[in-house]
Amino acid sequence: MYRTSLVSLAVLLCSALLVDGGKVLVFPVDGSHWINMKVLIEELHSRGHEITVLRPLDSWYIKQDSPHYKSITIKSSTGFDEENFGTLISSMVNMRLEGASLWKYISLQYKKFNVLYVIHKQLLEMLEEMFQDTKLMQSLHDANYDLVLTDPAIGGGVLLGHRLGLPLVLNVRWTIQGEGHQAIAPSPVSYVPIQETELTDKMTFTQRVNNFLFYLFTCFQIWYTVDSNYKPFVHRHFGSDVHYMELFQAADIWLMRNDFTFEFPRPTMPNIIYMSGFQCKPSKPLSKELEEFVQSSGEHGVIVMTLGTLVANLPEDVTDDIAAAFAQLPQKVIWRHKGKRPSTLGNNTLLLDWLPQNDLLGHPKTRLFVAHGGTNGIQEAVYHGVPLVGLPLMFDQPDNFFKMKVRGVAKVMDIATVNRENFLEALKEVLYEPSYRENMRKLSNLQRDQPIKPLDHAVFWIEFVMRHKGAPHLRTESYKMSTVQYYSIDVIACLLAVSVAAFTLFISVVKFLWCRVFYRSKVKNE
Repeated sequence: MYRTSLVSLAVLLCSALLVDGGKVLVFPVDGSHWINMKVLIEELHSRGHEITVLRPLDSWYIKQDSPHYKSITIKSSTGFDEENFGTLISSMVNMRLEGASLWKYISLQYKKFNVLYVIHKQLLEMLEEMFQDTKLMQSLHDANYDLVLTDPAIGGGVLLGHRLGLPLVLNVRWTIQGEGHQAIAPSPVSYVPIQETELTDKMTFTQRVNNFLFYLFTCFQIWYTVDSNYKPFVHRHFGSDVHYMELFQAADIWLMRNDFTFEFPRPTMPNIIYMSGFQCKPSKPLSKELEEFVQSSGEHGVIVMTLGTLVANLPEDVTDDIAAAFAQLPQKVIWRHKGKRPSTLGNNTLLLDWLPQNDLLGHPKTRLFVAHGGTNGIQEAVYHGVPLVGLPLMFDQPDNFFKMKVRGVAKVMDIATVNRENFLEALKEVLYEPSYRENMRKLSNLQRDQPIKPLDHAVFWIEFVMRHKGAPHLRTESYKMSTVQYYSIDVIACLLAVSVAAFTLFISVVKFLWCRVFYRSKVKNE
């Protein structure tokens, strides 16, 4: 009888999960962004939700088959593929290696603008084909999804969500216009540093000038790469009076992949939900071979090095210098490296094509993390309390490491000037100067000290949108205002006009009365 009751209870619980489970349409961004999105997808699937992922034909990380989601493959390219994106990556790495002269910087920016322009253009061409595919669009309508979950670093998911009339949840660090906050929250350039400027929220006059000029530069980039693509598309499909950023700003929830242990304090909005470190988790046991190597380090511990998913290896002379520096340390080194084996490699260094980054960072013998500065890696290092040596190469990586340097948890190297002597000096400084580990421990405690786990927080708000068919009560109406209305230019102009009119009337009355008094006085004297 007792066993029968347990079986019945289990069936009821499973039924409840099926009944309560929602249907989520996911439009992801490939590359390292997919790693973040996959964490959310797996968690939503574990809670009984049905996930469908839209993937282009040229996906390089997003697999067609998965136990956690169904996929719909769009038979066209977004331009965001390994080969197309790889040319930009190589150019950016080479520029960092050669040293950033003004001319090289301008040349690189021009190349970056063109690559981004092509990516946005090809994405919208794919979306145009989708919108014209009546069979596909009807099937998406008929599926009765509860919401669209997308990464707004490309605009496809946002535009599709509005076309389907569904609530929209953003998994965001970047939008098509840059850092996520800039698109939705007040961002005064007087104390909110623009990404890539490597400035804090406490700026001198010269730094504020630099910040403002960089803001103007980003406006030019947006005009060149984004406006020219998205404006005509949105006017064609959503109306000539709709600006494409209104569609982004109308999203119900912004799941922000950072927080203020990472960012400097700044204005925010009620529908921004911070989930920094949501992908972080306790480490799992290492494989037998890897655990034996780690344990062989004894009291000296282990150094972990990886340059992320986009850069597998560096030029030979650089890797030789890095390997030579590692060889002079008593620590063991685990290095993700796919290039030619360095000629100076020491017996203490293990090269791997892939390494379990989170599990190694969470191992009690890990003393130091040498990284490129991607958000995922830095947040995992913070979560596990491992200090950093930075070799930033591109995009937001220098800025990410600058924030870690300001907090006293990282030593940052310029890849163009790295040699075995200064790299070894940096490693020893972080390994043997206690302040780096102490500061990182404090930062880790701040990140972990939350009333609810970041992943649970994120999933709660996704399910909140499902339950309530959106979250319009959290959205500001400011995105519907014109620039003139937003900055109250019309109000100021009106008040100035009234003031000028009142002042003019006052002067006229005074002049009139003065003239009358003067005229009477003159007549009386005569």
